[in-house]
Amino acid sequence: MHADAADHRRVLVLTAALLPVLLAWNNLLVHRLPGRPGSYVVANVAAAAVLLAAARASGLSWAELGLARRRLAAGARWGGACAAVVAAGYATALAVPALRPLLADGRVARLDGAELAVAALVRIPLGTVLWEEVAFRAVLLAALARLLPRAAAIGVSAAVFGLWHVRPTLGALAANDLADGPAARAVAVLLACLATAAAGVLFAVLRERSGSLLAPALLHLATNTLGLLVAAAAHD
Repeated sequence: MHADAADHRRVLVLTAALLPVLLAWNNLLVHRLPGRPGSYVVANVAAAAVLLAAARASGLSWAELGLARRRLAAGARWGGACAAVVAAGYATALAVPALRPLLADGRVARLDGAELAVAALVRIPLGTVLWEEVAFRAVLLAALARLLPRAAAIGVSAAVFGLWHVRPTLGALAANDLADGPAARAVAVLLACLATAAAGVLFAVLRERSGSLLAPALLHLATNTLGLLVAAAAHD
């Protein structure tokens, strides 16, 4: 078999296996892990390592995955600038009394200081950002870009990222007593999935423009970690 055809077949197999795994992982599988919540970070970091190994075995290069060392500086510039915008937005919202209640989250209100620190320093950076960026903006996006036009690859990866957030959205709604009734919950989940899909497009474009996975990772980290800390501050 010709080398190009073999590479295409390997990437096709990788993509066909990865799509259902990602659709099920966050909504069905990870919540059934033994030892959860303690096993959450370990499982996701291990999954990221396995996925990178599978991507490399399928013929995807470090550059295609956004992990070329020569693009790290560009990724830091792009990601740092976007993170600064996020920080400014959170600070503004926290400073406006009318907006502070919108930042509150019942899940965060239940955390003590140690739990908050673990979430900000370990769970979000490793269990969420590292895993999701490797899965969606590194491996899935690179694999789809081998098989589809670039815009379609971004669209598919973003759509899967949106669907990834169905169960977390239901958890957030329950924790904050929002969207009473099945119809209201369905609408809220749909809107949340559309919003996270839009974020997926932004992250993917940032990854493309910078040439580095570091750029969307820094924006993702700032959004989630600062969001957690701001939610805690909003309850004070």
